[in-house]
Amino acid sequence: MPYQIHRYPAELIDVISLTYGERVVVRPVLPQDRELMVAFFHGLSADARCNRFMHPVSEPSSELLRQFTQVDYASHVALVAEVFLDGRETVIGEARYVRAADASLAEVSLSVAELWQGKGLAKLMLTKLERHATAAGVRRLFSETLATNQKVLSLAVKTGFVISETADMDGVMRLEKTLGPRNHIHRCADSGFVVDDGVGRS
Repeated sequence: MPYQIHRYPAELIDVISLTYGERVVVRPVLPQDRELMVAFFHGLSADARCNRFMHPVSEPSSELLRQFTQVDYASHVALVAEVFLDGRETVIGEARYVRAADASLAEVSLSVAELWQGKGLAKLMLTKLERHATAAGVRRLFSETLATNQKVLSLAVKTGFVISETADMDGVMRLEKTLGPRNHIHRCADSGFVVDDGVGRS
């Protein structure tokens, strides 16, 4: 099926300042970002890739890259964070949500390059996703992470996610958060799932 975009959400383009003053561009992903995403993936450690996909991944497949870059912005919304290093555009983070069959439910996932962790980038990206999801009618966000990923689980509790064991996968925890109604979208601005090491599979 040919790639079709519902509407490019230019309103999600932003320049943000991180904890130590670094300026980062956050924008919706495009199909031409494929090589940038390959470079980002290769820059992640084996542990970070395992946390992101919940199983070892050595190389992104063509299908995975297609899913990551050909985004319709209706059922699937994806953001990248980028900086310019030595004059080259470099992706340092990605975050996305994918709506389930029940469109009021969406799976959220993200990853941040190791050198850019601990600077507040994950929280800022998740906050933007959460606000967009709320405006689009999503009522619940969920994700899954390894039970050994204590950093993610701790942060999930602090940011309002409910944690439970999955019924069909040993060693995997489900994280879920109920969003507010559309007319209270301003309340979402200070919330978000802070994850530096990568979470989710979508």
